[in-house]
Amino acid sequence: MNSLPSNVIQRNHYINKVIPFIDKSIIKVFTGQRRVGKSYLLFQIMDYIKNNFQVFQILYVNKEDLSFSFINSAEELVNYVNKQISNQKKMYLFIDEIQDIPDFSLALRSLLLNENIDIYCTGSNATMLSSDIAGYLSGRYIEINVQSLAYVEFLMFHKLKDTPESLESYLKYGGLPYLKNLPLRDDVVFEYLKSIYTTIVYRDIINRYAIRNVAFLEKLVHFVCSNTGSIFSSKKISDFLKSQKTNMPPNQVQLYVNYLVHAFLIHKVNRYDLVGKRLFEIGEKYYFENLGIRNAIWGYRIEDRGKIIENLVYNELLFRGYDVQVGIIGTNEIDFIAKKNNEVWYVQVALQLTEEQTLQREFGNLLKINDNYRKTVVTLDVYKGNTFEGIEIMDLRTFCMLTD
Repeated sequence: MNSLPSNVIQRNHYINKVIPFIDKSIIKVFTGQRRVGKSYLLFQIMDYIKNNFQVFQILYVNKEDLSFSFINSAEELVNYVNKQISNQKKMYLFIDEIQDIPDFSLALRSLLLNENIDIYCTGSNATMLSSDIAGYLSGRYIEINVQSLAYVEFLMFHKLKDTPESLESYLKYGGLPYLKNLPLRDDVVFEYLKSIYTTIVYRDIINRYAIRNVAFLEKLVHFVCSNTGSIFSSKKISDFLKSQKTNMPPNQVQLYVNYLVHAFLIHKVNRYDLVGKRLFEIGEKYYFENLGIRNAIWGYRIEDRGKIIENLVYNELLFRGYDVQVGIIGTNEIDFIAKKNNEVWYVQVALQLTEEQTLQREFGNLLKINDNYRKTVVTLDVYKGNTFEGIEIMDLRTFCMLTD
C-alpha cells in the first residue's frame, strides 16, 4: 500500500495505545464488530510507521480481498510472507480479518520467531482470542478492542458541535464510522445498518457455527433488543419462547447468546455483589455494541429511551478503559461499577429526576455504599445545581464529553 486512503480520520484514542508496542516482539490484535474501523486503524499505523521510520517494508494481507484468496491455511500464509521478506528491511506485517485463515494462530507463532517481522492483525470474532490465539501465544500478544465511535468521535467525524440535536442523532444512529459518508436520515442510515447486521449474523455467527435454527437466532436478537439492560437468564427467555410456541432448552439459549457476544454484536455484563464481594454466576445483563444497529432492527421507540441512554453510558465507560460490572447491594442495584487503575466509579442512570420515587431509588442506592469512591447519577436532564449528599448529578452530554 503506497499511501493512506484520503478520507481517513485519525482515531488517536487507539493509535496511542499501539505506539508503545511498535517494533516490539508482541503481536498487536485489533478485535471488534465488523465495520467499526479496524482496517482504517491498520492504515493509520502504516502511516505512522512511514512518518517515523526510515527503512521499512510494509506487507498488507486483506482476507476480504479476492487477491488473497490463495491463502487458505497457516502454511500458505507463512510461505507467502517469507517470499516477500527483504532481509535489509524490517517488515511490518498487517493481516485483516485473520480469523478467515484456518489455524492462523500456528502461522502467527511461526512468524513471531522472526525478530525482523512486526505483526498487526484484526479479527471480528472474540473466540479467536480465547481459543485460537491465547492457547498458543500467551504473553506474546496484546488485544485492543475497537468500539464504534464514542460521542466525541461522532462529533469529530460528522463535523458537528455538541448540541441536544447532535446527541439525539448519536442515540438514534450510533457510531459506525462509515455513516460520515451518508445523509443522517432514517431511510438511508437504517438501511445501511440493517445490511451490516445481516453481514454480522450470517458471516460471524450462522456460517461460522453452522447454525440451522436461524429463525430462533432472529427471535433471540429481538428479545435482547426489547430487554436491553434487563437482568437476563437463559431460563427466562426459554420460558418466554415457550409462550410463543417455540421450544428451545436453556443451554441452547445460552449457547446462541454466546455467539452474539463473540461476534461483538452485544456485550455481556456480570453482576457483582458489593457485600459478599463476589460475582453472580447467573443473571447477567446485555448491551449493544452499536445503538444504531439495535434501533435499525428493533425501531427507535420512545418507551426505550431509558434503556438506550443506559446502553450509551455503558459504552462510554468501556471507551474510557473501565472494567464495568452491574452492582448488587442487598435487593438494590447499582447500574454500573466502573473500575480502572485501582479506582472505582459508581454510576446510576436515570432518564429524568423529576419524581420523588426516582430520586429515592437512584440516590438512595448509591448512599447505601459505604466507601468514599466517586458516585454519579447521569440523567438526560440538564442540571446546574449542587450535589445530593455528595453524589454528583451530571447530564448525559456532559458525561459523554468528559476527558476521562
